[in-house]
Amino acid sequence: MNGIPDGEEREERPEPAFPDIATSLTTGALARRLGVSPTTLRSWDRRYGIGPAVRTDGRHRRWTPRDVAVLESMCRLTSAGVPPAEAARAAKGAAPGPGGGAVPPSAPEPATRPRSRAAGTLPLGDVRQECRGLARAAVRLDAPAVEEQLAAAVQTHGLAVAWQEVMVPTLHAVGRKWASSGDRYVEVEHLLSWHMSTALRRCTRPPARQGDALGPGPVVLACAPGEQHTLALEALNAGLGELGLPTRMFGAAVPVEALTAAVDRLGPAAVVLWAQARSTASLPLARHIAGAQWGVKGARTRPVVMLGGAGWLGRSSQGMLRPTTFQDALDSLARLYAAEPSA
Repeated sequence: MNGIPDGEEREERPEPAFPDIATSLTTGALARRLGVSPTTLRSWDRRYGIGPAVRTDGRHRRWTPRDVAVLESMCRLTSAGVPPAEAARAAKGAAPGPGGGAVPPSAPEPATRPRSRAAGTLPLGDVRQECRGLARAAVRLDAPAVEEQLAAAVQTHGLAVAWQEVMVPTLHAVGRKWASSGDRYVEVEHLLSWHMSTALRRCTRPPARQGDALGPGPVVLACAPGEQHTLALEALNAGLGELGLPTRMFGAAVPVEALTAAVDRLGPAAVVLWAQARSTASLPLARHIAGAQWGVKGARTRPVVMLGGAGWLGRSSQGMLRPTTFQDALDSLARLYAAEPSA
């Protein structure tokens, strides 16, 4: 009589009494907010009945505040290691009903469920909303969602803001969680770092030509010997490319001899030397690079040395640049070319 074949049961979705279309979200907007991919939302709808209460024109999904509350609960539970089917039942059971009260839960409380080795949330603090979505996606190891979140951040805010206010805070939160959790979050940091590097390289323009040999040389970007952290240099390389400035990126752990040879051959306008740890921050190397010179006698040229990374904190850097922010680094290097235009 009701259209359901004998022996089959259908899970009914409670509809809110007055769906508020004005405050509902599209699937894309909700995916960015939660840090999942739109494909994941559609999959949860199809498999577990966690779908929107409102579908305009019978096709387009619009997610109401109640739908969002259910999905936020679903995300918290799956991030804590709860199997998706069980998390869906608990999320729907704990969501507020049409009258504002909670529907009796159909599954045990989350505290009774097993937690994964990477369970929990990241200590983000007061950050942009995009950081929270990116963090949720990273904790779930949801690579498609991480890719989408990063691409959206760059497209919406530009490279400098996306790096400083979205990528860096999220990466730092992962690092803090890793340091306080007995190396449990190593896989999260590796996945997030890989996709950040991918996003930065996608928005990096091909290296600008150096121009006339009499003009200023390129900016050389290199990690100090033994230093493996390259993300900040990759971001700076992309930012300099946006400004049309010539760069030469040498990446991680550049040996002293190789860096010295590159400086001698290129005659750079500046050398950015990155050291994340104090153990890799070598002032003798920085001073050696700053003392390099080339050109005809009486008109020798030396590179400007910029020190980047926490490893240089507390070290004497007289005569070298020590930018305090990413934008400060970009502005300082751009001024070198503005002050000395190519011939």
